[in-house]
Amino acid sequence: MNHQCHWTEVENIFMPREATIVRAEQATPTEKHFTLAMKDGRAMEFQPGQIVELGLFGYGEIPIGFASSPTRTESFDLVVRSVGRVSKAINRLTGGDSVWVRGPLGHGFDLAGLRGQDVLIVAGGIGLCPTRSLIQYILDRRDEFGRFILFYGTREPCLQLFRDDLACWRGADDVEYFETVDVGDDTWTGNVGVITTLFPKVELTPETRAVVCGPPIFYRFVVRELDLIGVPRENVFVDLERRMKCGVGKCGHCQINDKYVCVDGPVFSFAEVQDLEEAF
Repeated sequence: MNHQCHWTEVENIFMPREATIVRAEQATPTEKHFTLAMKDGRAMEFQPGQIVELGLFGYGEIPIGFASSPTRTESFDLVVRSVGRVSKAINRLTGGDSVWVRGPLGHGFDLAGLRGQDVLIVAGGIGLCPTRSLIQYILDRRDEFGRFILFYGTREPCLQLFRDDLACWRGADDVEYFETVDVGDDTWTGNVGVITTLFPKVELTPETRAVVCGPPIFYRFVVRELDLIGVPRENVFVDLERRMKCGVGKCGHCQINDKYVCVDGPVFSFAEVQDLEEAF
């Protein structure tokens, strides 16, 4: 794939920059949604699918995928799941607090290859966070893309992210939005079942470009559905935010065979990584 990184001129990728938390919202019991603005007033220039290292002095830093589009220049969004010492410390912060960011890092989506094409995004759970960057980008430049279909699945309704966005997508004319949960509750009236149960609800063609992001087991079953439709694996793009640490290919933590997820990805065509069992 032909990727291009959007680096700020003479940017030092090892030097963190201060950012201010504009807004902090507890999105789910374990995820917090942050809106950040750079302290120096410069826009964070990035490509959908790229990552940033988010840090807090005295604790360390963690790699996070951008959850908003670079077309929205005043701020950018990140979603942090509380899983370790650093993420838990960051999730104790609130509006007005400062954090430190390094980036953008890695390769994002091949936007040139998606333009003019029908695009399907299949997101599972927290996989909606990095794909939201691409979703917003497509919606903000809607006339540059063909048909736009979005599948979103979670284990249960209370784990859905970006609820305001979901409400907009349900009634939008410019996106064909379908959602499901593995297990419903008393309030849920939508589809119940794994994400692949959404495929029969829409007519897709082999020319569709597909973007997939979710838990490891998710990929094989989604790709199997895309194989049945006839979508070439070169046109299936996966976002593999797996085991990244340093973000610049130095620590080897995210290495899978000859690939470093942080610098060779995190976005790959499925054809590139389909034989890397460890990735899934």
